[in-house]
Amino acid sequence: MQQQTNSLTEQQIMNDALSSEKQIISAYGTFLAESTCENLRSEMAKIINDKQQIQFEIFNAMKQKGWYNVKNANLNDVMTAAQKYQTMQQNMQ
Repeated sequence: MQQQTNSLTEQQIMNDALSSEKQIISAYGTFLAESTCENLRSEMAKIINDKQQIQFEIFNAMKQKGWYNVKNANLNDVMTAAQKYQTMQQNMQ
């Protein structure tokens, strides 16, 4: 019987790493939001910051290789979104 080995491509590995970092950041964010201990909250915030940096480095490497294409935002769309959320924030006060 012939043994078949399936290996992942570099792109698949990096995509998995990016996805994992996003999930970890989300989980840590939930944990941070539900923590009441200030020391623990401070440490979790540091960890989240570190994880966000790792996530960005993976994203940036993928972008440079052409594996993660992003569309530049239209300035009018950015201004509209900013205005929308400023209005929402003012209405909440």
